[in-house]
Amino acid sequence: MMTSAAYAGTFPDYGYQPPDTYKGPIFQLSQSYPTSLPKETPAFFKLLPAKLSNDFEQWRPYVDAVGKYCLEGNVESDWYVQKNLVRKWYHAPWQHYGPLGREGIHGLTKEAQIQSQQLAITQTTTGQTFAVGIYNDVGAYTIGQVWKDPQNPDPSVTSKPNSFHNGTVVCKALFADVDLKQVPFLVNPVLWQAYVTDDFNSANREIKSVALIQMDFAVRDTRIPGTGWIFGTFQYNGAVTGKASWDNLVPVGVMWGNDPENTGNDFTNPKPAVTKINPKILESAINAKPELPPTHLGWNGRLDGPVDNPVSACMSCHMTAESPQLSPMNPTFQADPPPVGSVAWMRWFQNEPAGVPFDAAALSTDYSLQLAGGIQNFYDWKCTQDGVFVQGPNACQQAKNYRLKLMKSATPPAKVFKVERDPSLNEIH
Repeated sequence: MMTSAAYAGTFPDYGYQPPDTYKGPIFQLSQSYPTSLPKETPAFFKLLPAKLSNDFEQWRPYVDAVGKYCLEGNVESDWYVQKNLVRKWYHAPWQHYGPLGREGIHGLTKEAQIQSQQLAITQTTTGQTFAVGIYNDVGAYTIGQVWKDPQNPDPSVTSKPNSFHNGTVVCKALFADVDLKQVPFLVNPVLWQAYVTDDFNSANREIKSVALIQMDFAVRDTRIPGTGWIFGTFQYNGAVTGKASWDNLVPVGVMWGNDPENTGNDFTNPKPAVTKINPKILESAINAKPELPPTHLGWNGRLDGPVDNPVSACMSCHMTAESPQLSPMNPTFQADPPPVGSVAWMRWFQNEPAGVPFDAAALSTDYSLQLAGGIQNFYDWKCTQDGVFVQGPNACQQAKNYRLKLMKSATPPAKVFKVERDPSLNEIH
């Protein structure tokens, strides 16, 4: 389908159709992307602290306002964002494809496994995570420009000297399939029905209830030195209101840089009994109030959410977003990881400016893993045509048109990594 601009219905809505026994609402991809750049930045921009301090209380009004911005109209519409009466939101395309692809009830994609005791000391079994991300109109304009020709996505739109535009906001709701009785802060849960795998290592799907556990946000703000982005996350705590409510989301914190000078490891806390706040981390601000349940944070106390990798950080994994994906999302996702805190390790904890690719041979998707993953999914499908070639080589190889050449890489490397949070996701069949 060759068009001058992407329009509603261009991209598939989801990859996993709920069974006929399901009679409820069905997810639709919000894909009528703006064709001109919206001019206004969100009102919460005026709440940015004058000094970027690691004291979270200076950030609280800003973070609370971003949380409200993400939730207004979406809670009422159950995150069927086309029904939001407050503001328009949009989804990134090509998240439907593959074993991790969107399910058809809420548009949730499969993410990393939840390890035992990752959420709480009392959590003795593992679980799985599912998520849906949305972009405001400023961010959606850029998504539409990348996918303007749906057969030839163009990541140069987000790569230097380009990037997402000032005022872009991304919000992501994350849900856990885990034994709720083992996780104290998931009391009084907000539950969604979703057509998801029956356990992490399975390809079989069923309609299950999954519990709201986390909400992330990212804000493109050209006032921020170094990265040009602000990331934040909220954690569910059902004790806050004593009832099932999105109001139980409490801030974990906010970050605007990766603290590239901090190479220590004393505050890494993968199995949390308490929240270990590192006062020497200067580019993350962590909520110290008891409303935040014990949580693991990221490597050496950088910002991270409860279902995220405790030896990573919000900005660390997202800054690897590029096309093609030439490096893994974390230094531990390699056969021979570098020593913790070494120069090679710290490559994942630099302050990479917006639009600068993690690898020089790639193009940046500007901290958007959804954009990177969608482009990769598209080319995976384009090469395999979702089938088996008896003679061996897939369509791209038969045409001697290696997939990376399709992605406009002049010097294709020997190895390309999947855009996923954890390499164990590659084992799903």
